[in-house]
Amino acid sequence: MMTNLFSVFDPSSSIFNLSLNWLSTFIGLLMIPSMYWFLPSRYNIFWNNILLTLHKEFKMLLGVSGHNGTTLIFISLFSMILFNNFMGLFPYIFTSTSHLTLTLTIALPLWISFMIYGWLNHTNHMFAHLVPQGTPAVLMPFMVCIETISNVIRPGTLAVRLTANMIAGHLLLTLLGNTGPGMSSLMISILLITQILLLVLESAVAIIQSYVFAVLSTLYSSEVN
Repeated sequence: MMTNLFSVFDPSSSIFNLSLNWLSTFIGLLMIPSMYWFLPSRYNIFWNNILLTLHKEFKMLLGVSGHNGTTLIFISLFSMILFNNFMGLFPYIFTSTSHLTLTLTIALPLWISFMIYGWLNHTNHMFAHLVPQGTPAVLMPFMVCIETISNVIRPGTLAVRLTANMIAGHLLLTLLGNTGPGMSSLMISILLITQILLLVLESAVAIIQSYVFAVLSTLYSSEVN
């Protein structure tokens, strides 16, 4: 039962032994040429307004010490995760962000690069972060251990948060959808309404999780400056 249930998330679709599931991650590239039109479409104006708002917010989070162009990394990260989250809401399209293969591949190099940059260029600042201001001398050894552990698990929490949220919603939709054939007409109507409401909730989760991932990455970046 469990094997069949989780087979929805198994990247096994292939043609001529070539895995095609991960290709959905790159379908967003087809939308790029429209950005180079002479007159921008309403979609481009709307999307540019979103990106400009995100740029201002990330710039504020990074502070004056943030390097120019840094926000571009996090805006690109937000756009890619948001696109892949939404792609997973369509039937028969593989959700790449529901796998640690993708989410950990994004989170781990980001975190490692922040750590290398921080420890090499702002060593005293990084040591100061291990002991919060106002900590009693007796608790300092414990606080160093706690802060070190919380720092080390950051990429894992980033990756697992995104993966778990994507899997949970899709799994609930799949479970409810599988109960449909044996139901009466009244119950099927209620089930359809529930599925639509869950789909709206999943759309909100797709936006929120991509935003949370990008904002937390920005905050982790601001700490090493």
